[in-house]
Amino acid sequence: ISVEKCRVFLCSQLFLASMALVFFAKAFGGAYMKSSITQIERRFDIPSSLIGVIDGSFEMGNLLVIAFVSYFGAKLHRPRLIAIGCVIMATGSYLIALPHFLQGPYKYETSVSHSISVNSSESALPCHSNHRQTHSLTYIYDTKHDTTFFILSACEKAAGSSLWIYVFLGNMLRGIGETPIMPLGVSYLDDFSREENTPFYLACIHTVGILGPMFGFMLGSYLAKIYVDIGSVDLDGVTINYKDSRWVGAWWLGFIVTGTIIMLSSIPFWFLPKSLPKQGEEESQSKSTELATVAEQGNFLPEENQDHEEKEKPVTFQELAKDFVPSLRRLFKNTIFTLMILTYLVSVNGFIGMITFKPKFLEQVYGQSASKAIFLIGILNLPAVALGIITGGFVLKRFKLGVIGAARVAFAASVGSLCLLSIQVFISCDNAEVAGLTVSYQGDTQVSYNQQTLLSQCNMGCSCSMKHWDPVCAYNGMTYASPCLAGCQTSTGTGREMVFHNCTCVGEMKSPAMNMSAVLGQCPRKTDCDRIFKIYMALSVTGSFISACGGTPGYIVMLRSIQPDLKALALGMQTLIVRTLGGIPPPIYFGALIDRTCLKWGTKQCGGRGACRLYDANAFRMTFMGLITGLYLLSNMLWGNLYLKIVKRQKKLALRNQAKENGLEGESRANGHASINIDTNKDDTDKESTI
Repeated sequence: ISVEKCRVFLCSQLFLASMALVFFAKAFGGAYMKSSITQIERRFDIPSSLIGVIDGSFEMGNLLVIAFVSYFGAKLHRPRLIAIGCVIMATGSYLIALPHFLQGPYKYETSVSHSISVNSSESALPCHSNHRQTHSLTYIYDTKHDTTFFILSACEKAAGSSLWIYVFLGNMLRGIGETPIMPLGVSYLDDFSREENTPFYLACIHTVGILGPMFGFMLGSYLAKIYVDIGSVDLDGVTINYKDSRWVGAWWLGFIVTGTIIMLSSIPFWFLPKSLPKQGEEESQSKSTELATVAEQGNFLPEENQDHEEKEKPVTFQELAKDFVPSLRRLFKNTIFTLMILTYLVSVNGFIGMITFKPKFLEQVYGQSASKAIFLIGILNLPAVALGIITGGFVLKRFKLGVIGAARVAFAASVGSLCLLSIQVFISCDNAEVAGLTVSYQGDTQVSYNQQTLLSQCNMGCSCSMKHWDPVCAYNGMTYASPCLAGCQTSTGTGREMVFHNCTCVGEMKSPAMNMSAVLGQCPRKTDCDRIFKIYMALSVTGSFISACGGTPGYIVMLRSIQPDLKALALGMQTLIVRTLGGIPPPIYFGALIDRTCLKWGTKQCGGRGACRLYDANAFRMTFMGLITGLYLLSNMLWGNLYLKIVKRQKKLALRNQAKENGLEGESRANGHASINIDTNKDDTDKESTI
């Protein structure tokens, strides 16, 4: 083996390993961002619609540079451009974590009674803790200061809440940095690998990449249990736990970790060559493999483009720019590519909306903690997706499926996942029983909600603030929005161990002999909710696997429908369009619709609406799952149309080739002599002579 062949082999293997690592790193950072959405929303006290804008800033960054990076980057040093992108991504991750170091300690919404010293009379009288208070909220950790002074001081610092703009800009920077990885990396791989190996390489890279979301969600789950100000506050004074809707985990720490990993993943790309020779270029091509052969791609592409070959000659920037618009025109004249983009666009809308708010969905509909919801997605759904991706690639290689076969697999997977998704719409638990919000104080179902429903005869004399969200769980299984609204007269203990006694609203539903006490926190759901949740997760995991099985086949259909010289541009335009219209809008309109199902909004330090504390679970489920199912239904309809067009084009090209062969044969017979015909069909890579 020559030194040059050895060098090429090592470089190709290094590139494959580096691509797998960078796919892991970028997916790790992206998944951690998704898992931290709820924590960021609570930390900056913003609604779901605004958190959707922040989440969509990643795609906004892509939008700024993707078209130019994909087109001009294909002519430049692609590995080094990928390395530069990784450095930019890491910088964005560090910028997202910056607000934690610029803000003061987290002050969560709580009752006055929690922040006053335990020996005071107000601590012993929760029912009157809100009486004659001009401010609806007070906060912990500053008990040595005068209450009024502390509230005014908190309001003066409230301008710091606008620091979420750093998260927005950092996420946008992450989007800019991620731009070169997919189009330049995949086109670089497809240029040097054998055509029949490309699907398998892509499947392996994506499979390693899917480990990134697994670890990202697991890290998010772990940090969601760690208090945001760990190391800088006395945790004994924190009266909430990680199951509370006001809890904020150490979200900032994960972005430091992900930024460091992305920075390390950039190192190998600095040492790779600008291009590599085609694998087995000197060997004759095997004709036994149907999948991804040059002949098949040449046959499948429109005839008008088969004569277009890229010239290997030095080109200037002006020439590249002049050819940009004609290249776009050629690309979008390909109806298969255009339909594929439209199909991806619809399905990505559903997927992005689902993955962004699924942790909140599991938390609100099935009563899971944010930490557990994130963990289950990372440990169950994502491995199923990884297995589905590698299974799809294996099926293509094992059965040697062509373009039509790949399209058939992708369409079948899409239909199967839609069926399972439709079933999930009708699986749910009952609403959490919260007095005055989901049920009345007498335990009857609450038909409608307004501020006055929080008041009842049992708490009318307490002069409670209806803006408080400091839930307590009574021994009758009912949750009350605050100790005051539960009519609790006295309290014992401090911190998380505080217990409220003689709660008059609890006594309305029980005999006087029953326990009329309440403890901090929201009541757990009914026991049958755990069984229902297990059924939902089983369907969700199975659906994730089936849907992922169509990922690699669908990708191959698109790759084999594009001219080789337009491959990088096509992948870049796909990323541009899908992420612009499929990545930016969904978190925003999903979040806005989810906000409409909120029953109890939190209150900011100086007034104004904060993050939502409690949702109507049934309305949330129908809005969230109904919207996802509708989008996937539309995607399936487009896939069906796409499959029919692929079959029609393949049959048309087959008839055309058959007509050409018949014409050549007839011409040979007309001569009446033995003749030698040289077959110049481009599909015959060996150019064999036939007599």
